[in-house]
Amino acid sequence: MRDQTRCVQHPPAKLDGFASLAVPTYRASTIVYPDGQSFLTRNSRGFDDYTYGMHGTPTTRVLEAQLTALHGGARTILVPSGQAAISLMMLTLLQPGDHVLIPDHAYGPVRSLCRNYLAPRGVEHTIYDPMIGAGIDALIRPQTRLVWVESPGSGTMEVQDVPAIAAAAKARGVPVGCDNTWATPLLFKPLAHGVDVAVEALTKYVGGHSDLVMGSITVADVALRDRIKLVMRDLGIGVSPDEASLALRGLETMAVRLAHMGRVSEEFARRLAGHPAVETVLHPALPSCPGHEFWKRDFAGSASVFSIVLKPGLEGRMEAALSALKVFAIGASWGGTRSLIAPADVKADRVAVPWPYESGLIRINIGLEDPEDLWADLEAMLAVFGG
Repeated sequence: MRDQTRCVQHPPAKLDGFASLAVPTYRASTIVYPDGQSFLTRNSRGFDDYTYGMHGTPTTRVLEAQLTALHGGARTILVPSGQAAISLMMLTLLQPGDHVLIPDHAYGPVRSLCRNYLAPRGVEHTIYDPMIGAGIDALIRPQTRLVWVESPGSGTMEVQDVPAIAAAAKARGVPVGCDNTWATPLLFKPLAHGVDVAVEALTKYVGGHSDLVMGSITVADVALRDRIKLVMRDLGIGVSPDEASLALRGLETMAVRLAHMGRVSEEFARRLAGHPAVETVLHPALPSCPGHEFWKRDFAGSASVFSIVLKPGLEGRMEAALSALKVFAIGASWGGTRSLIAPADVKADRVAVPWPYESGLIRINIGLEDPEDLWADLEAMLAVFGG
């Protein structure tokens, strides 16, 4: 073998006696085959095997298997973001002439997907009261092919009666999908409560360090996994094994981080409930939060995110109040090590149920800073509002 060839072809390394706690990062575009027959019959390998790098490497398979085990599902699919997970699931299940139900508190891009992409292509959607429970049955049509839930809701934090919604949908033969990003499978397992598909933004708690964008789709049925993978293949969608490695690393500390963040978020929510600048606190652990009884029944604990609603007339001081923050960062997302604050005007988005407050809300995400530093920072912000 000549030197030019030696530069390209790698000698095998001895693996006997080598063991690491870290999952190796297997990067690949091309998957090579040992012989001609293996290559010619590659289409029979199926989605659990390896055919091309975009469709998975051992690194992504480990993350998929770990998430599947945490959810108690059949399979997990990795996608480039949480919204990509929702979009791929809907694109798989919905055809022209079909109908989907989405809750009034859903993540904003879900509304946009239904309104701006699906509707022009003949897929109708109805926005429903997130607290409807078993009453969802009245909204299910013969053309309904998906009931979507998000519990708690983005920002407004209503906790849905997921088992009741799932039972009503199942009785009509309609699958149910759930955005479980707030809870992770550590706090709530949608598939165990009758849901067919659990979607999460791994960007948040799994990544854990605000440097990763990825999503996951965990299904109760392998056949549905195969349908979604076919759509992904046709659209040319895959994830990087490097990002999967970051997710695997973050996953190892997720339970510890989530327990701390949830404990502090509950403590802060209870303290803020009596603040003179605060109209109400929207935290599932508080009785004042819609659906608190379902959180208490179905969830194993609290996560890092909750919201406050200001007293009427204080929103004009928002810019100055946010600028007073020194420890909290101002920005979207959550689940990382840094604490975040972001205001939101939700009134214009509500369709099924009017927003009951004059003010919008401020979403608060607890990170890993010292709680006393965080509390002092919140007090400095609220002081600008006059509290």
